This record gives sequence, C-alpha cells and structure tokens, in this order.
Amino acid sequence: MILLRKLLFPFAILYGFITSLRNYLYDKGILKSYSFDIPVIVVGNLSVGGTGKTPQIEYLIRLLSPNYKVATLSRGYKRKSEGFVLADANSNAEILGDEPFQYFKKFPNIQVAVDADRRNGIEQLVNQKEKPEVILLDDAFQHRKVKAGFYILLTAYGDLFSDDFILPTGNLRESRNGAKRANIIIVTKCPPNITESEQESIKKKLGVDLPIYFSSIDYDDKVYNDDAMSLAVNEIKSTQKILLAGIAKPKPFFDFLQADTDEIMVFPDHHHFSESEILTLKNKAKTKIIITTEKDFVRLEAKIFKTQLYYLPIKSKFVSNQETFDQIILNYVGTCTGNR
Repeated sequence: MILLRKLLFPFAILYGFITSLRNYLYDKGILKSYSFDIPVIVVGNLSVGGTGKTPQIEYLIRLLSPNYKVATLSRGYKRKSEGFVLADANSNAEILGDEPFQYFKKFPNIQVAVDADRRNGIEQLVNQKEKPEVILLDDAFQHRKVKAGFYILLTAYGDLFSDDFILPTGNLRESRNGAKRANIIIVTKCPPNITESEQESIKKKLGVDLPIYFSSIDYDDKVYNDDAMSLAVNEIKSTQKILLAGIAKPKPFFDFLQADTDEIMVFPDHHHFSESEILTLKNKAKTKIIITTEKDFVRLEAKIFKTQLYYLPIKSKFVSNQETFDQIILNYVGTCTGNR
C-alpha cells in the first residue's frame, strides 16, 4: 500500500494543483461563496476521516442548545435518500446517514438536516417556520460554496496535517495552506496527560498563527442499549463478548474494552450491514453481548436483539482552556444573533 501511494505521487501533485486552483478562485471571488444572516459554524478537517468530528459537533450542541435553537446540517454520507431531508419521527440511519441519525436520537430538541448542497440546506432551514438560531455544518471545511462565520479545523494527535500529504499519496483533501481559513484548530484524540511541552512542540509543527486547543476522547464508564439498560465497563471487561466497529480508526475503542477472550469484528467506515453479515454476527455472538460504537449502533439496533446489543458513548473533552474556547464560541454566536 505504501509503495502504491508513492507510485501515485504524480496524481497527488495534479490533485493538489486542482484543489489549490479551486481555492484561489473562491478566495478571489471568481467562484461565488454565499453567506447568511445567521451564525454558521463549520467543523471539518483537511484529512480524510478519523479526526473526531462527531464528538466535537456534539460538544457544540451541548454548549449552545440550552440558549439557542440549534440545527445541524450534514451531507448524510452513504444515506439512501437524496436532496434535502429534515429529520422526523420516520427517519432512520438509511434516510439520514449514521452520524446525523445519531444526533437526532441523542438531541431531540435540535433540528437535524442533511443535504449534499450545503447552501441549499441552509436556505431550506432558514425558510422554515421554526427557524434555527445557529447552524452547525458537519464536515464542510472544503465546501467553499458556503462562507461560514466560524471555522473549527480538527487534526488528530499522532496524525497531524502538517505531517501528511495530498491524496492519493497521503490523506489530505487539500494542501496544508487550507488551515489558514480556520478560526481555531483543535488537536483531537490527545492523551489526557499530554504535557505542556508536547503541546508547544505540536503548535510549532502545525506552523499556523491561530489559537490551538487540545482535546481527548472521554469514554463513558458504562455501555448502553436502546432500552435504557446499562452495564459497567469495569464489570464486563473480562466477560467474553464481541466488539464491533465500522469507523475510520477503531483501535482506541477496542483498546478501551478488549479482553483476551473477546472477538473483534472490523468493518469499513459508515458500513451498511448486509443480511448475511448480520447472520454471521448472530452466529458468532450466540449468548454473548455485542458492544459497538454509537455510530454503528444506529445502523444495527433494528437488526440485533435489544438485550444483546450495547454501545459505548464518547465525548470530546478539552485538556485545558475549555472555558476560553467556550467563550469564543458563545461570543461569536451571541454577537451574530444580536443577543449580546
């Protein structure tokens, strides 16, 4: 795979030229960006997947929803619907995509919408009778047709964009210069005990004159099913079980839960499970419990016995300076809505 990526280097140069030209045309106004009279916050990355966008969107929902009418707008990756869809009681993971459906289930007081055309999606949201007061755009850093008011760029600890290269040789969707469009950078998935000296070293590596924050993944101490039942992680860690994940980088999930006797099942990110795969899973599990990620749970819950399937919740947790980050976001939204 590494050799193949090196052989594809000329295509990476071509891809980098095309994306840089596109960004130049947007920067100069030759290609038009559309802005809106409503706070719009983008959470995205330069690389392909695995930076923790979903827990960061959920962090913003928890921060903003007590005081504002919040809407999320996602592409709805691998959904089986088309165009603009606003989540309702008839929605599921196939209609919305797994991540938007996860938002819809966890946060019933917000609006959740999907549309590959983010401009159209925002227009649809703001023209509703129940208009949101702030819109969170999930994975839209490269969606230049919309000019958001605030950009949060994520890059994962141990996989910094400054150490990467353009697709297909590397994993970057555009050149590192794209980071300059951000208002804030968050280095995600850090060790909770990351030292200040290591933080300073990472800031120098990133090489951008922007506020940089550091966050870690905070795993729940329980796993849950859809009947509000829960099991303590420390009590089931040594129990024989199946651990299943269809996410970009599942190793930390497995490391947190795995015992020597566990069976591990790995699937591609956003994987839709076939009937034969479900049958194989049931045959492997028999009387064992199955623990999966929240994103996989919303795709599996209708296909596995409720008493057998559990998920492990996660949250984004700032290593330090959380209050400063929160205030920056609240000031931006408050200023735009005229409530401050």
